Amino acid sequence: MENLISLVNKIQRACTALGDYGEASALPTLWDSLPAIAVVGGQSSGKSSVLESVVGKDFLPRGSGIVTRRPLVLQLHKSDEGTREYAEFLHLPRKRFTDFAVVRKEIQDETDRETGRSKQISTVPIQLSIYSPNVVNLTLIDLPGLTKVAVEGQPDSIVHDIENMVRSYIEKPNCIILAISPANQDIATSDAIKISREVDPTGERTIGVLTKIDLMDKGTDAVDMLEGRAYRLKFPWIGVVNRSQADINKNVDMIAARRREREYFNSTPEYKHLANRMGSEHLAKMLSKHLETVIKSKIPGIQSLINKTINEIETELARLGKPVAADAGGKLYAIMEICRSFDQIFKDHLDGVRPGGDKIYNVFDNQLPAALKRLQFDKQLSMENIRKLITEADGYQPHLIAPEQGYRRLIESTLVTIRGPAEAAVDAVHSLLKDLVHKAVSETLDLKQYPGLRAEVGAAAIDSLDRMRDESKKATLQLVDMESGYLTVDFFRKLPQDVDKGGNPTHSIFDRYNDSYLRRIGTTILSYVNMVCATLRHSIPKSIVYCQVREAKRSLLDHFFTDLGKMETKRLSSLLNEDPAIMERRTGLAKRLELYRSAQAEIDAVAWSK
Repeated sequence: MENLISLVNKIQRACTALGDYGEASALPTLWDSLPAIAVVGGQSSGKSSVLESVVGKDFLPRGSGIVTRRPLVLQLHKSDEGTREYAEFLHLPRKRFTDFAVVRKEIQDETDRETGRSKQISTVPIQLSIYSPNVVNLTLIDLPGLTKVAVEGQPDSIVHDIENMVRSYIEKPNCIILAISPANQDIATSDAIKISREVDPTGERTIGVLTKIDLMDKGTDAVDMLEGRAYRLKFPWIGVVNRSQADINKNVDMIAARRREREYFNSTPEYKHLANRMGSEHLAKMLSKHLETVIKSKIPGIQSLINKTINEIETELARLGKPVAADAGGKLYAIMEICRSFDQIFKDHLDGVRPGGDKIYNVFDNQLPAALKRLQFDKQLSMENIRKLITEADGYQPHLIAPEQGYRRLIESTLVTIRGPAEAAVDAVHSLLKDLVHKAVSETLDLKQYPGLRAEVGAAAIDSLDRMRDESKKATLQLVDMESGYLTVDFFRKLPQDVDKGGNPTHSIFDRYNDSYLRRIGTTILSYVNMVCATLRHSIPKSIVYCQVREAKRSLLDHFFTDLGKMETKRLSSLLNEDPAIMERRTGLAKRLELYRSAQAEIDAVAWSK
């Protein structure tokens, strides 16, 4: 089974490379769920020396004041015996460092690149991997040393800034705290213990390390601390003896330093009984074993987080839409697919799959009949107008039986008023269809991705509806004009020829123009007009549906598709221009999704093999 720490190291490197560490996002970060060991200590507590002893290499920057100004994520990978030791930085991929003095300089340079040559600090971590047969698999995070005062060149807030940075790491429940305290100082004043106790009051996550044991005043020792009587933690305290400054100046070999450390604990009477659990070698092995144990216990939670995050990323990627194709054919295909999606959503509204189409039926079932019913024929069929048109229609010779031309003129002048409700019905349906276009545009997710295409598609659809409205209005008004242009003869043939009501041709022309006669004409015409209205009430909706609704379902974007086929690549590209922030977000999410899926597969494999 692949070593759990190596697996976590790989995932952490990927998290850092993709910016998943500390990302200000609604998505939880995988980094935060992975157990790690944060090294905490005050300035000059021997923190750097402990790390170098664990690694067995002299590679950390040294100096006065704040030397560690950025978090250093240090991943140790145990390699096969006989292989060459080397280091790699995440910001310099595929570049191997075999000279650890150069590693030290690169840490300094990379810190300066982020913070400048000032004494400012940065929360952006440096990630360093070391491969050696002399290390154990381990991940350590070296944090800036806690300080109590700002020195020259530092802002007054530096004390709180460092403390807040350290706290942001160690307050996470998955963080193991390696608290470094010098043995030659009172434990009550230890910066590492003070801050560790605040975030881990029970000491469940804290491992205490005592440095500078060999520098304690004569007659004093650290036995009470190491045996847990002075300050108890869940895990036993570990003492280490670091290289002295003279050893560092003389470049004393780290292997030799480890040997001298073992000899010190074995030969010192006060610590001889504790020697088997003292020293940097024991510290490294204990940390590796403990870290692996913690990782095993956290696997179910990590799996759950990964699965949840994958779902969230996939949902957001679906919302952002697919990336733009590079070639003209791909762009054209993408635009056509988006247009088809829009067209289908528009049809769904008309067919009742989505709301809105029922309003068109309301126009036919309520608005049009009500408008026809509201028509006032009083002006056309007033006694004065009937007498005027009947008389004018006779010309110089009075009619013999019935004033046919007068009838026709009265009917035509009355039926023409139906054009108003007919046009209004066409316009009402046109307005509703436009509303449905706007709804379909807003509901087509891919159109949100491309503002240029969204505007073009919306405008093309409205242009088509305008043409369909004009055709529909022409056809619908023709129905009204047809009724005016040809009268139904059977209707008049069935009218009774009552002599008392002016039907006798022997009456004088003056008798035939009396009020009773004219009223009869008006009643007859009104009956005919009402019959025509009843017919148009059914034929006008048929015309509108055929010319507007049915045509919109069939060919709403036909003209746009024709224009689309003539567009050059540059024009197609402009239609698929999207917000650069969305493109960047999609790319980042796609990479992150790849990371999480890879982590899911590897952690699942580890979980199943346990």
